[in-house]
Amino acid sequence: MTLLSRTLLTTAVLLTPLATPTPAHAAAPGCASSVPYTSGRGGYDTYRIPAAVTTRQGTVLAFAEGRRDGAADSGDIDVVVRRSTDGGCTWEPLAVVAAGNGDTRGNPAPVVDPRTGAVVLVTSYNSGDVTEAQIMRGEATPSESRRVFVQRSSDDGRSFTAPKEITATVKPAHWRWYATGPGHAVALARGPHAGRLVVPANHSTAPPAGSSDTGQEFRYYGAHALYSDDSGHTWHLGFVDDTYDGAHNANESTAAELPDGRVYFSARDQHGTEPGNRLDTHSSDGAQTLDRPYATQPTLGAVPVVQASALQLSMPGAPLLLSAPSVPTARRSMAVWRSTDGGTTFTRALTLSELRAAYSDLVEVDPVTVGVLYETGESGSYETIEFRRLALSGLADVNEP
Repeated sequence: MTLLSRTLLTTAVLLTPLATPTPAHAAAPGCASSVPYTSGRGGYDTYRIPAAVTTRQGTVLAFAEGRRDGAADSGDIDVVVRRSTDGGCTWEPLAVVAAGNGDTRGNPAPVVDPRTGAVVLVTSYNSGDVTEAQIMRGEATPSESRRVFVQRSSDDGRSFTAPKEITATVKPAHWRWYATGPGHAVALARGPHAGRLVVPANHSTAPPAGSSDTGQEFRYYGAHALYSDDSGHTWHLGFVDDTYDGAHNANESTAAELPDGRVYFSARDQHGTEPGNRLDTHSSDGAQTLDRPYATQPTLGAVPVVQASALQLSMPGAPLLLSAPSVPTARRSMAVWRSTDGGTTFTRALTLSELRAAYSDLVEVDPVTVGVLYETGESGSYETIEFRRLALSGLADVNEP
């Protein structure tokens, strides 16, 4: 099948379990943790890039990238999912949501549409034969380069429509790299934009003509958002962080809607020259513009250069949470921070483990339980993707020094 015919499929794709599905992880009711993904099982060398949502029916969906031939970011990579109907204690067999068929599909950014209850999933694509560095140097053709797709499920995550391309409406022609999330997207619930779906994302652009920045393409990373006001059927480009000054290079990003209706954005600082590895900002108009440029978040100085996840809990008075590793020079010791002032300051609430750890995603399992879906392992950060269940009361009461 040609690349064009694969991307133009419009028929519904049922989630097909693999021939050797990963076994469900047995756990007692009210479990503390489970392991939905173990690298080397289920036909994949490595599982990476977790993302999670809880559906209207209470089902937890744990998405990931299934990397068939190795841990590299490009290659034959599928978007996969596992469903849990008991709050993340046990998991149904692994199923493919978007097949790479030799190419790369990933960076899952799922969200539950508040109007219809459908699960909307936005993902990124590139040819399996090109790398991020080649794309950033402008060495990939438009068809090989990063492209953006959307899918939806109307049956509680059991099946998804085929990927539908939306690149033309959310990626300007001069951009090179493009990545959705990774991690869950946001459905706004307050103010004039209630119902809007917001996907935090990032991109890169070419150095200016005549620039001496050859080989320094990372200086031209920037964050942006895409949004939909019609349940994910059509999409628009929101704010664009286009400072490209090298001091702050906003990369992988996450978002949360605060109780006052503002949207909080937090991003990885990729090779920025200013101190600190986390950047953040707010939007007061539903992600169309930013209240101020991205700036260093000084109270998250323990976080290394890595993706993180933000989640505003729904219970009145509950804090804004952020998950990430907590050793500034290494990917290890997954922790959860909390903020009671809308992201102005954070304090560490809990350290989950001292083991190696990398990417994560936070999900509200129910009004009193938070889930952390995160990469971890003893010898390396990508051995498993674990799902840790945390009591909201513990996150509110525990405050580590």
